Amino acid sequence: MGQHLLYESPKISIRYDYSNEWLDVEWIGDQDYESVRSGATKMLEYLGQEQCRRVLNDNTLVTSMWADAAEWGGKEWFPAMRDAGCEYFAWVYSPNVYSRLSTDLTLQYTAAGIVILTFDDISSARVWLQQV
Repeated sequence: MGQHLLYESPKISIRYDYSNEWLDVEWIGDQDYESVRSGATKMLEYLGQEQCRRVLNDNTLVTSMWADAAEWGGKEWFPAMRDAGCEYFAWVYSPNVYSRLSTDLTLQYTAAGIVILTFDDISSARVWLQQV
């Protein structure tokens, strides 16, 4: 059955992967507080709609720092994701050092009870997520 596109904008695409039963999310280009909040809110909406417990969050194409959204992501969004059923979150780093720092900062704020692992490549993230 493959993947079904749920949402797409210039900054993010969200698909449901039927064969793996997870949200497959790709962030694109420069991100800022508003784009992160908007995209993350869409992720939360579709996580609940699809009733899945795993997320593949790919930041490979992110080209900027978005640290101003880190505290919101860690303290508000991740707990909401947990409450919506998320148990496992595979986060693929961007090669952009500032985006990587933003990811790490978000994780410092996070105590959500979701198992979150970071990866340098998409294939390692997929393998891990398939095993949980």
